[in-house]
Amino acid sequence: MNKLSLISKIALAATLTVGALSIPAPSQAVSNCPRPILCTDNWDPVICSNGVVYSNGCYAYRACATGCVPYGNGGPVLE
Repeated sequence: MNKLSLISKIALAATLTVGALSIPAPSQAVSNCPRPILCTDNWDPVICSNGVVYSNGCYAYRACATGCVPYGNGGPVLE
């Protein structure tokens, strides 16, 4: 019975090791961009650190843009 217990422990350790190796590294993880959300079509433009002007913050968020600030209509004009 002791031998069976040792074999069971080895099998469990092997199963856990294979399971841990199948978890993707962060660089291999599936990207969540663009995010699957719906945005309204209101005009409230923002410009983001990637230099793209989005019609509103929701579209920028959906595209995973960062460093967004208001653009035009009294907001800063970045060149």
